[in-house]
Amino acid sequence: MTLITTPFGSRATAAEVIDGVDLRGRRMIVTGGSSGLGVETVRALAGAGAQVTVATRDPAAADPLVKEFPTVRAAALDLADPASVRAFCDAWSGPLDALIANAGVMMLPTRQVNPQGWETQLAVNYLGHFALAVGLHTALREAGKPRVVVVSSGAQLRTGFDFDDPQFERRPYDPFVAYAQSKTADVLLAVGAGRRWAEHGITANACAPGVIHTNLARHIDQATMRALGAMDADGNLITPDYFKTPAQGAATTVLLAASPLLDGVTGRYFEDNQESEVVEGGPEVPAGVATWSVDPAAADRLWDLALPVVR
Repeated sequence: MTLITTPFGSRATAAEVIDGVDLRGRRMIVTGGSSGLGVETVRALAGAGAQVTVATRDPAAADPLVKEFPTVRAAALDLADPASVRAFCDAWSGPLDALIANAGVMMLPTRQVNPQGWETQLAVNYLGHFALAVGLHTALREAGKPRVVVVSSGAQLRTGFDFDDPQFERRPYDPFVAYAQSKTADVLLAVGAGRRWAEHGITANACAPGVIHTNLARHIDQATMRALGAMDADGNLITPDYFKTPAQGAATTVLLAASPLLDGVTGRYFEDNQESEVVEGGPEVPAGVATWSVDPAAADRLWDLALPVVR
């Protein structure tokens, strides 16, 4: 299979990858759209004319975006709470052109679970978005060329999905392994949706935004931040050359959500605005998408595991 390439480099911004694209009349949802990468995703899509709903636990946090763009609104959504996801889906009316699963949590220092007993990172990053996509499936089918975009991470290279103990009930809880598993699950969500929903005209793809200073990193300890070259000895944030700006980090998401270059493309994984090579995963692998993250059998198995939970 030939990898898909685009003319945009790794430093292109979200606005640049859809420059000249007219999104007027298109309706889109961005989860976690009130902070970090989500803000830049909303800004680029709304700037091109899209009607964007910012789905966030605190709708008031999106007030600056609502004031900046007449086509932006905010609605309450807590991905860790199944009742909140159902309420959001029930309140949605009409077609949906793009669902951007952007919200997430990373490296919670201690094991936490949601009311259903799912480890919180897996519950928020994967299960909540799975429930949202399934709940909005009819709305997606009603649109022309609808798209689902799942924001994953290079962390998916670290580990596959542990079907024997996904909630860390028996194995020791590790904050990064739990995060990495949830990001692998995110890619499998896109693969699974791509397999099931292509006949309905819905495409689904996943992406890695790169490394960016955002509030997502709030749980990372200072020693790790210093090891990344992202913090000095006094605890001040610094920006290494390999970091991106939020606008650059949001570019691949926006490309997948709105660029005509990706019409009809589904079930794939992108980083730096290009489709990634499938590689053997491992802690030393710097880039690409792990074989376990795009395994169709794993995608089907995870779908079957999650579906009864959200119904």
